[in-house]
Amino acid sequence: MKTLEHPNSFHLAAAQGWLDLGDLASANDELDKIPLKLRAHPDVLLMRCEIYAKAEKWDFVLTFAERLVDIVPKEPQGWIQRSFALHELNRTQEAFDLLLAAAKTFPHDWYVPYNLACYCTQLRRLPEARQWLENAFKLGNSRKIKLMALKDPDLKPIWTNITKS
Repeated sequence: MKTLEHPNSFHLAAAQGWLDLGDLASANDELDKIPLKLRAHPDVLLMRCEIYAKAEKWDFVLTFAERLVDIVPKEPQGWIQRSFALHELNRTQEAFDLLLAAAKTFPHDWYVPYNLACYCTQLRRLPEARQWLENAFKLGNSRKIKLMALKDPDLKPIWTNITKS
């Protein structure tokens, strides 16, 4: 998909800046300056996901992420955001099921198996969770991912396994 051009790219960058500063209302306001016909652009939708995730408004994240999956099904961000929102809405099995399909589509993206490990852990499928996490370690920077995993409360039941690997 074509990248946003100026001034819309400026509004997107400004929204990111406001988000980084924690000013979610200003970040959203900045995106509202983008013409209506361009608000369904994947970059805008992804930014909306990030804003609403910070606000913990998971229904909104789910709505924007589903739209992302529809528009750019060959990009992993929408799939990951959608499943994360479902998990936060206590629909973890559904989050797992939908992201599992993405594992085949995005075999080189470590975020997919990492999130599948989180969902399996929460579903008490610990051996499967450890397997998914090992896959994430192989696909990405294992040191960085291990440090992240040891801070992730979703993975707490398998933290001892992480320190051993």
